[in-house]
Amino acid sequence: MSIKYRINDVSRHAMALGVAASIAMAAMVPEAAQAGSVTQPGETIGYATGAPLPQGWYFADTTDYGQRTPPSNQTLVVTIPVIVWATPYHFLGAHVQALAATPLVGAGTPGSYTAGWYNPWIAGQLAWDLGNGLGVSYLFGFYSGVSSPVADHSGSINQRFAASYTANGYNLTANVIYGNQINSHTNPNFLNLDLTATKGFGKWSVGPVGYFSADVSTPFSGYQKQRQFALGVLVGYDFGPVIMQSYLTRGVTQTNYGGNDTRFWLRFIVPLA
Repeated sequence: MSIKYRINDVSRHAMALGVAASIAMAAMVPEAAQAGSVTQPGETIGYATGAPLPQGWYFADTTDYGQRTPPSNQTLVVTIPVIVWATPYHFLGAHVQALAATPLVGAGTPGSYTAGWYNPWIAGQLAWDLGNGLGVSYLFGFYSGVSSPVADHSGSINQRFAASYTANGYNLTANVIYGNQINSHTNPNFLNLDLTATKGFGKWSVGPVGYFSADVSTPFSGYQKQRQFALGVLVGYDFGPVIMQSYLTRGVTQTNYGGNDTRFWLRFIVPLA
């Protein structure tokens, strides 16, 4: 299979990836009152996570920058480099794929800033091609604990369920992400939903996107559960072989985050072999 074929297919389907970083962590922002989702809400937008990839190795890097409105004024910068192996193997009729990420996080409020490595993440994914542009996938991943001022020191189990429609130049994807913390006294269990609805026009793709996240447990007494919903627009371009995507999201509503988040995202996707 040629590189050109792989990258053209990725252009239609984007990439079935899932990676991790926190959207708000009390440990790294002294004035932050909450912890939030370990998987960054909105970070799988633009990927057709329900569709299997052509066999091969891929690299993707997503960097995003955003700030919350007063009173929190929190700033968060996240860089997520990911390696993906779309293996030649199948299990239960699904394509077997492996993923790994080592995110970097920087965050702060006026007068304070902290940065460092975030929890490394590995995962395995089963992706089924159902035909007629329909695909579904199941991902099981794990965040390992790490000693860092911006990370959760405990581990975390991560499960993802995705469905994608990728025919006729469309990428219509819903990716449900559930995180289960292991002995964490900082971060709650959480539920995220990332949504993509783009259409391709030649080398360009454009369309509305959005994300939702909610805490589903209380890691310590007095914890106030968080919830948020954001909408935005994505624009992508296929340079051949490199694909670039950028999207801008804005919080519509939030609870206990201290303000709505406005965030710019930039991603590069490169087939390696």
